[in-house]
Amino acid sequence: MWEFSVGLYMINIWPESLLYAAIYGAVESASTAVFGPMIGKWVDKLSYVKVLQLWLVTQNLSFVIAGATVVALLVYSSLKFTNFSAFISLVLIINVCGGIGVLSTLAGTILIERDWLLVISEGQPPELLTKMNSVTRRIDLSCKLLAPVITGFIISFVSLKASAIALALWNTVSVWVEYWLFTSVYNGIPALGQSSRRKMARISHSDLERNNSTSEGESLLSVTGGNSELADRRSRKSFSEWISQIPYIDAWRVYLQQEVVLPGLALALLFFTVLSFGTLMTAALEWEGIPAYIIGIARGISAVIGIAATVVYPVLQANISTIRTGLWSIWSQWTCLLPCIAAIWIQNGLLSSYILMGSVAISRLGLWMFDLSVLQQMQNLVPESDRLIVGGVQSSLQSLMDLLAYVMGIIISDPRDFWKLTSLSFIAVTLAAFLYCIHVYRVRKHMFHLDKLLCDLAFHGKLGRENLRE
Repeated sequence: MWEFSVGLYMINIWPESLLYAAIYGAVESASTAVFGPMIGKWVDKLSYVKVLQLWLVTQNLSFVIAGATVVALLVYSSLKFTNFSAFISLVLIINVCGGIGVLSTLAGTILIERDWLLVISEGQPPELLTKMNSVTRRIDLSCKLLAPVITGFIISFVSLKASAIALALWNTVSVWVEYWLFTSVYNGIPALGQSSRRKMARISHSDLERNNSTSEGESLLSVTGGNSELADRRSRKSFSEWISQIPYIDAWRVYLQQEVVLPGLALALLFFTVLSFGTLMTAALEWEGIPAYIIGIARGISAVIGIAATVVYPVLQANISTIRTGLWSIWSQWTCLLPCIAAIWIQNGLLSSYILMGSVAISRLGLWMFDLSVLQQMQNLVPESDRLIVGGVQSSLQSLMDLLAYVMGIIISDPRDFWKLTSLSFIAVTLAAFLYCIHVYRVRKHMFHLDKLLCDLAFHGKLGRENLRE
């Protein structure tokens, strides 16, 4: 609900500019870009139950505070003229709460998608992991279908204040239901408890080895009488080890060693976009005069198409493999976004906006299949000890691209120049598609089965000539 509503709140708080919406998006993305790798390592060091508790409480509390702050800004709408410092303070609270909320959500996403699903599917047929990935994404998209439609109707037919109040109340109630559901799953699947205990034992053993190594080094120095050359060598080694063990640097080092770097980079590039029903596009459509409930319905249709992608993906993956499904998916998204570029030259603002919404909605089929393809490649190819760290860095990289998109929104903040952001977004999708093509060629040594295509063409040509003779 918050993800959809915040763009409408920001454009209402400061009309005629995308600046505040872009600043909020930039803060949210920067939070994940900077702290994402550390969140992954943090999730890796805590037990499952502790992560659940911190995730749900922090996430819901931050959105309750943000909702209450929005209500205050809407009630005292003249605050930006009468007391600008108080106005900025409230906007700052919204941004900080949004950043905290998105980080706690990231912790939960890493835990479920990068760990729990793999633990549950261990020892089972490979098709089970594909199915669970699809069902998990389907649940996520179903929520993205219902929330914008409900929120859009509340905003259009009641008020913005009512939607902010409903958001705060919903998060107050839902935290208890979410915690009960997740703990039920944890307690009902013994493998999760065993995995959590195994992880904590591994961390304890690693800490013990590190302490022993430090003690041995100190003993060696004392035995050698503080030999200056040995001390210098150890000092240099200790400094390099210290640098490499800084959580942020260590996490990136682990990520860059993986086989799935190129697919990860391609997926991240898709986040450098305004061609989604996110904060900037929602604010631009609102400025163009599209009613909130229409935007909500369009976003709902987009989510329905995304849900369809979770149904199509397992079928396609079973027939043409995970890596080829990704190839077809990314180019499918690129093709579906072509009308967005065509809409730039349409003079009618409303018609252009509807083409934009339709094109973006249809492109979700390719986007979500590509997302599932990259996720499954990471699940299959990343070692168990690195999963959560790689998940954190991937989310950080995606948020970095998202941040750059919002920075562009801050630079190009006039809604009349939204076409420039559209063009940059399309270029990013094109680069992502070519980057994934490089990965496919590196792995398979070819892009398409050219020999089969030539055989099929020759066969059909021969068949056509025989039919002509008859």
